[in-house]
Amino acid sequence: MSAYDEVEIEDMEWNAELKAYTYPCPCGDLFQITLEDLRLGEEIARCPSCSLFLTVVYNAEDFAEAKEPPHKPGPSPVAVA
Repeated sequence: MSAYDEVEIEDMEWNAELKAYTYPCPCGDLFQITLEDLRLGEEIARCPSCSLFLTVVYNAEDFAEAKEPPHKPGPSPVAVA
């Protein structure tokens, strides 16, 4: 069986309530992959409501020792003259 899609971890959202990275599924639910899964080298995010799954592209070294998800840099303030 092949993955529905391949998604970069940067394109997924961290959901603190689920303690998982999520990505919208066509069925209306969310694909999910936990921080623990990432630490273990897992690369499949599954949807709990249907049979679809994603391949998650990420650098395993970024998650090897992480207790919290790596923070994405936020937008930098821009000075307006």
